[in-house]
Amino acid sequence: MENLKNRYVQIDPVWDRLRSEATEAIIADPAIGGFIHTSILQHSSFERALAHRIASKLASDEISQQTLRDICNEAISDDPEVANAARADVMAVVDRDPACNRYMHPLLYFKGFLAVQSYRVSNWLWVNDKKDMAYFFQMRTSEVFGIDIHPAAKIGKGLMIDHAHSIVIGETSVVGDNVSMLHSVTLGGTGKEDENRHPNIGDGVLIGAGAKVLGNIKIGSCCRIAAGSVVLQEIPPKKTVAGVPARIVGEAGCSTPSIKMDQILSSD
Repeated sequence: MENLKNRYVQIDPVWDRLRSEATEAIIADPAIGGFIHTSILQHSSFERALAHRIASKLASDEISQQTLRDICNEAISDDPEVANAARADVMAVVDRDPACNRYMHPLLYFKGFLAVQSYRVSNWLWVNDKKDMAYFFQMRTSEVFGIDIHPAAKIGKGLMIDHAHSIVIGETSVVGDNVSMLHSVTLGGTGKEDENRHPNIGDGVLIGAGAKVLGNIKIGSCCRIAAGSVVLQEIPPKKTVAGVPARIVGEAGCSTPSIKMDQILSSD
């Protein structure tokens, strides 16, 4: 009975899929085999591969890859939700990004995914009062990926950041589950307040490219924010907003905008 229980504990569909795809990729193109083996196949679990990938991207002359990998492994071991959220992020990218057709692609190639996972480790460091190291992770994530996420921000699982250039998520921002955002999105403040000064984004929200959401405002669940909009006021759930400053222009158009990824505004 104990052996059967252990078998169930070890089931990991995301990791199994990653390893299967990695093996197929090496057979199809042996030239990339060393990179894929080092990144995926040499590891015993998704957790270990994730820690290796984050560390390999953030390592520098200032802090070694081994030290960063040890930190990532500690964070993932102490808080299993770090890796569980990463699994949800992998599935979100595969489901919502038509350019992604393999589970291994986010882990290997997509800077939005990798930046978010680096943030998840920095958030663990922040919560555990290791703030200087958290700031180091934030700095290196910004330098390497062009994405600036404060370690104190609170971000749910199932996040998909498409293209992922010039994203800014401020210190007191809150981002719910299953949110999708495109490049050049800012979740920013409007002044020098010390308390909550950044947006609270509900579950299932779709934020278009270049949109700016500013101040301590609530964006209701399952809203759509059109590309280029500047949102300065609270938005109730299931609405579409557009413009500078943004205003409500209609309903969200579906129950889950962040999953459907429909960014076309209609007159209906």
